Amino acid sequence: MKKQGFAVTLALLVLLSMTAMASTGRYDQQIQQTVSAKIRDAKQLQSVNSSVDDGIVTLTGTVGLYQDKLDAAKKVKKLANVTGVRNDIVVAGENVPDSQLQQKLAKKLAYDRVGYFDNAFNYITVDVKDGVATLSGYSYYDVPKDWALDTVARMPGVKDVVNDVTVLPVSQFDDSIRVRTARAIYHDSQLGRYGTDPVDPIRIVVDKGHVTLYGTVESAMDKTIAGMRANGVSGAFSVENKLVVN
Repeated sequence: MKKQGFAVTLALLVLLSMTAMASTGRYDQQIQQTVSAKIRDAKQLQSVNSSVDDGIVTLTGTVGLYQDKLDAAKKVKKLANVTGVRNDIVVAGENVPDSQLQQKLAKKLAYDRVGYFDNAFNYITVDVKDGVATLSGYSYYDVPKDWALDTVARMPGVKDVVNDVTVLPVSQFDDSIRVRTARAIYHDSQLGRYGTDPVDPIRIVVDKGHVTLYGTVESAMDKTIAGMRANGVSGAFSVENKLVVN
């Protein structure tokens, strides 16, 4: 009886194993056809190749922009029965010297949020090494960070993007300090001109009641006055003046 029970159990295990093997990868051919069609339809993805194994799509080949690499993965992830995407696409667009690329990106980012209320409350920097652009700093909320990432991803010469931007927590307390600090600084007769320059304002970053000033000012006096005005705002736990004198 024990031998018979063991044989039945073994048979069930074999059957389950065969069923799993039969279901594994049964959609691969269908996925491959769909992915190939999607790639053919996109002009910027003509040099991209794909393979499918157990529902996981591996993308290889080359594209001109880093954004094209991201878009390729997004297109594939939306397809039915795709369980994962390995994005091994290489960005093979034009090669731009790091220093030149960094200058272009910094200028683009400076104009990114011009005209928006949060412009003075974001501080996002970019560093480039071997074509890899690393974004750092602080974003008032998700949208400025996402805009910056999108701007960098579409710049010719960028091979990869690293996101080290910190999105500041939602806080009415911090918002109150932001607004009052901005008024204190920009309503000052000496500092008011920085409020008229939307590209390079004095950046006011507030995190859990702690204020940090970033940006570039024209003189040591301007830096000192900005620090004094920020320190005069009630409610802030601390003020760190990181303004740079041009």
